[in-house]
Amino acid sequence: MPIRKIAAAIGLGMLIAKPILAATPPPDSAAAQQEAEKLASLPPVAQKGTRIDPSGRKQSGRVSYYAHHFANKMMANGNRFNPNGDNAASKTLPLGTTAKVTNLQNGKSATVKIEDRGPFVDGRVVDVAPKVADQLDIRKQGVSQVIVAPIAVPQPDGAVKLGAGAAAAETNPDEVAKAAKETAAAAR
Repeated sequence: MPIRKIAAAIGLGMLIAKPILAATPPPDSAAAQQEAEKLASLPPVAQKGTRIDPSGRKQSGRVSYYAHHFANKMMANGNRFNPNGDNAASKTLPLGTTAKVTNLQNGKSATVKIEDRGPFVDGRVVDVAPKVADQLDIRKQGVSQVIVAPIAVPQPDGAVKLGAGAAAAETNPDEVAKAAKETAAAAR
């Protein structure tokens, strides 16, 4: 088949497929909440590699925390690390994502903002600030098994998508609205 015919067929396919691709529903819509509920019903995925995942799915793995000597060091988003903040690092969640981290050993949870890349240790899905480590009660053992449930996830097109952590059973509506607003502001 000549190249022109192939190109024309691909172009026609793109025109047909484009309307099928749905835009990200606004975070305050019922459609966004339904999508979050659907994501929350899926089992957590084990993080693999460093490919950015804007899907909003829950992730499972281990949490660790930043050492104090990282205080005031530059993070991937350009801000300085604050040991008393709610900042965290993930290899795969987009920068600016707000997520709920739940310690599976004791049920304690904390809300974090993904501002850095890492941890670069197999099996670890997130590094958190020492303040968050205290909230999760992991300071003594240093690491723990967790579920990371994204609440608001910036999308490549600039939109904000609600993740599994935005489901009604996971997070209260005020926290979801605040996370969506802050994530949208950071994405600009």
